[in-house]
Amino acid sequence: MRTPPRPTLLALCLSSLWLTPALAQSTAPAQAAPSPAAAASAASKTGASASAGASAGATASPQKLDTVVTVGQAAALRSALDKQTAAAGIVNVVHADGIGQLPDNNAAEALARLPGVSVERDQGEGRFIRVRGLGPDYNMVTINGAVAPASQSDRRAPGLDLVPAGLIRSLEVDKTLMPEQDANSLGGTVTVRTLSAFDQPGRLFTLEAGVNHDANASQTRPRGSVAFADRFAGGTLGLAVALSADQRRFASDNVETGGDWSDGKLGSFELRRYEITRERLGAALNLDYRPDANRSFYLRSFSSRFNDEENRQSMKVAFNSPQAPSEVGAGTVSRGVKQRREINKSSAVVLGTEWTQDVWKAWAEVGAGRASEDKPDTLSSSAFTADFTGLGYTSTERPMPTVVSGLNDAGKYSFNKAKMEQSHATDRVRHAKVDLQREFDVAGWDLDLKTGLKATRRDKDNAQEVFAPTAKLLKKAPYNRTSAQLKMGNFLTGEAVDFPWTDFGPGIDPGAVRGLYAASLKDFRDPVDSEVNDYAMRERTDAGYLQAKLEQGGTQWIAGVRGERVRFEADGKSSVDDKIAPTATRNSTHRWLPALLLRQQLGAETVLRAAVTHTMVRPSFDQLSPGLTVDGDEATLGNPQLQPLRSRNLDLGVERRLGRDGAVSAYVFHKQIRNFAFQTDIAGTPGWEGFSHVETYANGGAASVRGLELSWSQALTTLPAPWNGLVLGANGSFVRSRASIGAYDGGVYTTRRITLPSQSDRSINLSLGWESPAFAARLALNHKSPYLLEVGDVLDAAQDRRVDTQNQLDASMRIRLVKGVDLNLEALNLSNERYYVYQGDKAHNVQYERYGRAYKVSVKLAMF
Repeated sequence: MRTPPRPTLLALCLSSLWLTPALAQSTAPAQAAPSPAAAASAASKTGASASAGASAGATASPQKLDTVVTVGQAAALRSALDKQTAAAGIVNVVHADGIGQLPDNNAAEALARLPGVSVERDQGEGRFIRVRGLGPDYNMVTINGAVAPASQSDRRAPGLDLVPAGLIRSLEVDKTLMPEQDANSLGGTVTVRTLSAFDQPGRLFTLEAGVNHDANASQTRPRGSVAFADRFAGGTLGLAVALSADQRRFASDNVETGGDWSDGKLGSFELRRYEITRERLGAALNLDYRPDANRSFYLRSFSSRFNDEENRQSMKVAFNSPQAPSEVGAGTVSRGVKQRREINKSSAVVLGTEWTQDVWKAWAEVGAGRASEDKPDTLSSSAFTADFTGLGYTSTERPMPTVVSGLNDAGKYSFNKAKMEQSHATDRVRHAKVDLQREFDVAGWDLDLKTGLKATRRDKDNAQEVFAPTAKLLKKAPYNRTSAQLKMGNFLTGEAVDFPWTDFGPGIDPGAVRGLYAASLKDFRDPVDSEVNDYAMRERTDAGYLQAKLEQGGTQWIAGVRGERVRFEADGKSSVDDKIAPTATRNSTHRWLPALLLRQQLGAETVLRAAVTHTMVRPSFDQLSPGLTVDGDEATLGNPQLQPLRSRNLDLGVERRLGRDGAVSAYVFHKQIRNFAFQTDIAGTPGWEGFSHVETYANGGAASVRGLELSWSQALTTLPAPWNGLVLGANGSFVRSRASIGAYDGGVYTTRRITLPSQSDRSINLSLGWESPAFAARLALNHKSPYLLEVGDVLDAAQDRRVDTQNQLDASMRIRLVKGVDLNLEALNLSNERYYVYQGDKAHNVQYERYGRAYKVSVKLAMF
């Protein structure tokens, strides 16, 4: 009978290793890192259970020696490579120190440094992540093992900008899922872990205080974090607490057409100036109780509040007829202001235990997560309009209005309309699971049989109220507003809009606009938008699995099957020619998802991994929406009957150690996806005869993603000084995808092929760092090639919107002031990279936006 294996930390993918900071220092001496051969031996004792052990708060035996106190970047690199060698599957990890020493505002931006992972940005700041070319809603995010709900009403994916970097212990991306893991992700599963006392060799206390500065807004705001971890009761009780607070005031400048092009001529364009204040407050509390080597109990909790306030000043030029840049003509110019406040909250708590008895191991866990998005009083749009002649624009990539007499004269503009919204969305996820494992010796092979059951319940709700006051209504009784009262001159801030590319006139005061209708807002309620956007959706997922792990020498096989049944309910409202009625949908799906993984040691320095897995994910909530609007011969509706997307995944790759301080890896992968969901037009189909346009969602044919991931990292510690302080790293993902979409055209269903939305053919990260005990510096470059943002017209590829190439350069520097106290300097987006979306070809603007550079300065105190 063999000794039960000791749990280990999840493997840290070598491709993220150059991100590990140079600042991890301790007064205790560093333990010697194991050799690659020793790590390989450890792998045969831990294998795939590493992931499960970490997530379940696995017990640490009293003589555990695999905690490494890293001193400097090279030691951290070596330790991370050893952990990767022991991993069963393909896992990428960013540790907390790495997040702290790169110019990353949140979890999404930290993940963007990993191979095969890219980020979707909002106002220049990372928010959602894509894995291997699959969009955010096709990946799963968990916080300490609990599925993270999404605060946005239409999304399945949570915005990772909710998670302050200061609370995170590690970020992990699993790309090859075992049967014991949830299968509801196509690209990968992201796990956010907060600090635990058993992550540390002893007491830990860190305190950081600093400021954020935005160059575009010329604003400076505070930031800070504190973390404490220690063990009590003879080392059996661990307590870890982390707090983080961060505020940013920044600005962005934008010009967009929205794709309003026709035969190379432009119908309208809009200039926008955004000024934004974002606040993040976060807290994490973790308790671990390990009375002996065979039992452990844990409580993981996390809470974050994200407050986003936005003011947007705008000018829109709409031509009476589309124009070329050389033409002038008549049109309408609209000046407007938008003001909103979003309060996003996210929390999660997990309670669990692990028991070991001889050849038996058992896990039990319950967890709950809740996210909400509250928009209590949003002025979502407003328009003061005036008609002009002689209107034109200067270019197709960044159109600006030509000089027209009176264009910035507030006296020429009058209030036309506004739109107010109040909304509240919630997403609640609960789970309970049990797992049981038994060990066997079978003809010289070590066999682990593992089985488990899991129940997950997810409730998604949205309530919205929409109000639409207009000048026409306000001029009538009982409001009786006069034309003079509605002139834009009565609503100005007294300051010009700070727009860099042209003078766009005085700013509009959102408070004054609200004053037009505040006392009688309910009189302007839009019943259709207010009712149809309300819904309640329920997902009930029950899963079970059987998994076998077979090991001998350097060979490890993991085989098994997972079964999942999902019951879905959707309740909402329909509006047919302004008549409101309830709608309801009920359905269920069941799938068996087999998996086979191989990990083969090819000598002491090289590991081969291969996997055949199956995964399944439901469409996004906006696609599943039960809402329906029919207006004459046009209709818009969701499709609650959409089938889940299913994927068969093939992975093959090899990793090789380059001495103790470097590694190189190469992985190929292929995903065959069924039931790809897309937006389409079903006008003329049965039930929709006589309609000119019916916008909805449908399951398409097969889609596929294939790619190559390369990674190399090296700490040059063997070179003579000063070159022995260099740490280099590079990774790249090269991906191809295709999917089939279609729509009815004259009663005939026509299809075409596209690349998957949000998938760049190339994603590359480069890093150059140098360190000494007193000083460290680093440059990091992130490159993404163009990608499809959205399909403009299902039948016309020339209408598709694509995002242009992006190259972002970030830097960081650390200066040791005294022992345990560091000064950190960080710079984000040094290249002031633009965000440019075009339609058809690069000459035709959809959106052009710049965000400027951002800087962080802080002093960090660390005591161990």
